[in-house]
Amino acid sequence: MVHSALLVMDVQRDVVAIADDGSGYLPRLRRAIDGARGAGIPVIYVMMVLRPGDREVSARNKVVTEAVRAGLFTEGAPGTEIHDDVAPQQGDVVVTKRRGSAFSGSDLDLVLRARDIDSLVLTGIATSAVVLSTLWHAIDLDFGLTVLADACLDTDPEVHTMLTEKLFPQWADVVTVEDWLDAIAPY
Repeated sequence: MVHSALLVMDVQRDVVAIADDGSGYLPRLRRAIDGARGAGIPVIYVMMVLRPGDREVSARNKVVTEAVRAGLFTEGAPGTEIHDDVAPQQGDVVVTKRRGSAFSGSDLDLVLRARDIDSLVLTGIATSAVVLSTLWHAIDLDFGLTVLADACLDTDPEVHTMLTEKLFPQWADVVTVEDWLDAIAPY
């Protein structure tokens, strides 16, 4: 775990308001964040932020166009901020991205390489969006991958289950927060 980082992706106020299913997602994610900090694993927050208006969004990008129309991810808007229940602490890195993958339009790769990080632990909302996009991108960059299945959330529970139980295990270790915490706990 020496060269690992925990990515907390798109856990922004408006996104949580849309996706939170009342299952205790934020407290579970908070446990993962606290566990990472306790084990000396860097916590890196990734947030989607778009400049006001639609100047940087092509109509060909259906997902981002719809997000802009819904008023999501606007730079400076309170709903774009990381949710207070899992907010960054001093020393945590916050990376701003412009598209689905945590690597798209961000300096995440630079941040990871500067810290000699070669393994990522993925969490975030939505499983079918930022987690899936980042997983694919990280595979192509040769990162080791772990997905904390219950620290990911999607508005479609069936899609979440299909991804975490059938697709992601082909390329990543998929575990629960508790199992991951047991694995990183000092003995």
